[in-house]
Amino acid sequence: MPDSELKIMTNRFRGYLPVVVDIETAGFNSATDALLEMAVVIPAMDESGQLFIQSSHREHVVPFEGANLEPAALKFNGIDPNHPFRLAIDEKDALKNLFTPVREAVKAQGCTRAILVGHNPAFDIGFMNAAVERTKVKRNPFHPFSTFDTATLGGLAYGQTVLAKAAKAAGIEWDNEQAHSALYDAEQTAILFCKIVNQWNDFMRQT
Repeated sequence: MPDSELKIMTNRFRGYLPVVVDIETAGFNSATDALLEMAVVIPAMDESGQLFIQSSHREHVVPFEGANLEPAALKFNGIDPNHPFRLAIDEKDALKNLFTPVREAVKAQGCTRAILVGHNPAFDIGFMNAAVERTKVKRNPFHPFSTFDTATLGGLAYGQTVLAKAAKAAGIEWDNEQAHSALYDAEQTAILFCKIVNQWNDFMRQT
């Protein structure tokens, strides 16, 4: 791809805008287990073609009616679904709040659709799609099944597939105390994704 085209987001990923998503849940089954927290991190591209984080958004989510809450999952992520200071909102409102800035960014950056970036993203897109189906939310900006996987990219670039280890190998600070918060994990994943893409752009310019 010519260098001039690498500097335009709409050309860089075939019209897709990569948006990092992280979801914290009360289990592994997207059909039965509660979605508790969701964060999206939206990148942009500067004049030199380098990706950077433009904005971050998070919502705490009320478990849907009848949702299963696995004690082991709650112990792992440290979320108390009934904590009064969570300021959680219904799934439908959470999705609308998070999808709105994504749609705006897709339009502003001349793209046609968002593509989910995640660390082992099959988990995140599965829970997101299940929530969209439950709530009947319209105008989902994300591709329904295509994703970018930073576990794969981390394995390629740094020989590490665990997020914390890939981040450390990339020289990115990692705080275990903040890990497993949707916003923290999404932002660290976004930093990793941007760094790998930017390094690849630099390599391509040198070849």
